[in-house]
Amino acid sequence: MKMIRNSTAVALVLTAGLAGAAEAARYEVEVVRTRYGIPHVTAADYGGLGYGQAYAFAQDNVCLIADKIVTVIGERSRHFGVDGVTTVAFADIKNLESDFFFKAALDIAPLRAAFARSSKNYRELVTGYVAGYNRFLRDTPRDKLPEPCRGKDWVRPIGIDDMLRLNEERMIQASGGAWLRQTNAAAPPGAAAPKSLAALGLPEPAETFGLGSNGWAFGREVTANRSGLLLGNPHFPWETTNRFYELHLTIPGETDVMGVTIAGAPGMSIGFNKDVAWTHTVSTDRHFTLFELALDPADPTAYLVDGKRRRMTRKDVTVETPTGPQTRRYYSTQYGAVVVVPQAGLGWSAQTAYAIRDANRSNLRSGDTWLAITRAKSVGEIRAIATRTLGIPWVNTIAADRHGDALYADITATPNVSAEKLKACAPSAPAAALAALAAGRIYVLDGSRAACDWDVAAGTVAPGLMPGNAMPSAIRTDYVANSNDSYWLANPKAPLPAFSPLIGPTATAQGLRTRSGIVEIERRLAGVDGLEGRTFDVERVKTMLFWNRNLAADLFLDDALKACAGAPTVTTAAGKTVDLAPACAILAGWDRRMDNDSVGAMLFVEFWRLAERNPTLFATPFDAADPVNTPRGLKSDADSAAKLAQALAAAVELMDRQKLALDAPYGSVHFAVRGERRIPVHGGEGTAGVLNAQQSRFVPAVGGYVPYHGSSYIQVVTFDEKGPVADAVLSYSQSTDPASPHHADQTELYSKKGWHRLPFHKADVAADMIGPALKLSE
Repeated sequence: MKMIRNSTAVALVLTAGLAGAAEAARYEVEVVRTRYGIPHVTAADYGGLGYGQAYAFAQDNVCLIADKIVTVIGERSRHFGVDGVTTVAFADIKNLESDFFFKAALDIAPLRAAFARSSKNYRELVTGYVAGYNRFLRDTPRDKLPEPCRGKDWVRPIGIDDMLRLNEERMIQASGGAWLRQTNAAAPPGAAAPKSLAALGLPEPAETFGLGSNGWAFGREVTANRSGLLLGNPHFPWETTNRFYELHLTIPGETDVMGVTIAGAPGMSIGFNKDVAWTHTVSTDRHFTLFELALDPADPTAYLVDGKRRRMTRKDVTVETPTGPQTRRYYSTQYGAVVVVPQAGLGWSAQTAYAIRDANRSNLRSGDTWLAITRAKSVGEIRAIATRTLGIPWVNTIAADRHGDALYADITATPNVSAEKLKACAPSAPAAALAALAAGRIYVLDGSRAACDWDVAAGTVAPGLMPGNAMPSAIRTDYVANSNDSYWLANPKAPLPAFSPLIGPTATAQGLRTRSGIVEIERRLAGVDGLEGRTFDVERVKTMLFWNRNLAADLFLDDALKACAGAPTVTTAAGKTVDLAPACAILAGWDRRMDNDSVGAMLFVEFWRLAERNPTLFATPFDAADPVNTPRGLKSDADSAAKLAQALAAAVELMDRQKLALDAPYGSVHFAVRGERRIPVHGGEGTAGVLNAQQSRFVPAVGGYVPYHGSSYIQVVTFDEKGPVADAVLSYSQSTDPASPHHADQTELYSKKGWHRLPFHKADVAADMIGPALKLSE
């Protein structure tokens, strides 16, 4: 390798692997960095685009992606020990359980077959990504890698199979991946299940454990410039490979798109081009169903379908650990893997077992879906792409275009199961009862009848998936919005009708974040939010999101404070007397916002976490005719007041144990840790109706609450005569390398409610450029 320097570029020319000096390079890429370390990758083709994207990403996050490769190939126990913890499907999982699951569940043969069916462009993008990542490893000696993985033997070159496994892990996060423990625990009668998995509950749906987002799209009726306007505010983890990474990808004359990708994913996940801007929010769809199996009385590993006996497939999986190999046996059926949830009545007995069928298995269509979206010219085209490919895995799509149209679409890979089929194919009563669980919505079908399998619709790209034109969508010229409740109130002026229960419910109570978004939007349209006029523009939308209003406080705090007057001192269940007067005075003076200087905000967070558990809390219950304003108010009877007082007393005790002052400014106890720095982080719990959602956990070692999940990449995009105008911020910054200048720079920006005008046009990129361009050739 030799270096060539000139006034504008540092060219890294790699000649290894070429037949001769005259042979054209396989990849030719230029990478320019602008402020906050955002790479702008320009190439002549998709292979070069993937090559440059991977190289740039590895410069910032090589340890992150190397660690995730170890996860999906099932080798965490070998390198990090069996009891270490990783994140799978947004949950903390022991390494040994993760290894067994991925070795059992990720079958490479169908993934390779699905990849072969992908477009030439996508295959080249992925192939180039592999080459670009491996090029970075060749250029960077192992002892020069970032500290978290310096000198580690688990950092290695990757291949196409690794990328296919990474994609599969992302696709099944809201389906099979969430059933990891229940898959690992499945054992036939008489066989011992792993002891660590003895007690199992139902997997929590994605929207119940905080995985969410806000997506707003405004049309020409309500925007100041008569163009489209989009707020993209995904709430995703601050750690692991579900982190976002900002970048700009250009093939002249072919594609020009900017935004973010999920770590290790070639292409673009959320962003904008010259004509459209889009974002995603986690949907309420169930991307799987269970099947109740009628077993052969003589053999619990065989099952009957229409009276015909079928044997389960057996797979023995071995995981290498520091103390030697461990082996488990897994069973699967024509529907999918066998799972168990004994505490929910879904055990494996001599008569009955349960299997999971996953709509997102081998969903390599997703890559081509997002490639097509990056080239879309209108929101109508985005809807057509989602409908045709069914490649969107588990998220709603919200988009706006320069013509002034706004799109909401819940078109995803979803089982084609109607309400009528659910009724006709109801299994045993205990299994059928699962569908009635408000949080779970676990749908179980009778697997003993072939007619109860998913319906196959003509023309769909994969058998058993619901056709895109049978799923909810709307294109409007006023607005659409979603904050992870169902499609029902995408626009409350025109509620969408009921679809299959698998897609989501209607006429049900909405989350406080959904209600908060609609309240803010409607206040803006009515001109009563304190801002000028009644239309939306970039600056007003940015202000609305970062107001950090706590809707739970607006709705309920006045009633809660009445409990203080009735019970100024409380005796807890442990017999301790707590004086509530100081806490009540602090909450009475709180500004009801989650700003860094808000006094009383953390006290309310802990109080509300306890108080909202009371199912009979509200004075006015939910009313489907007024879903935005109900439920509201708190009951004032003696029993309700006592429960509120107990919740506040418990919050006071908790903060006392944590040695936190009740009147501490929010940002002094709620912060991101970057080395020795404590960076204040505004925003709060989405369940309390804070749009700028941040979930945090108390970390004793640092003496405060550290965000781990919430507002991540935030973009507000509109269009002028030249193209997109986009302001954005990435809350946790670009790089996971503690030594990088881009490890904390945007975290500091976010802390100050700052934004960055993204440089999309060539002149803007040149003006914002930091350092020399990097030219890569191989």
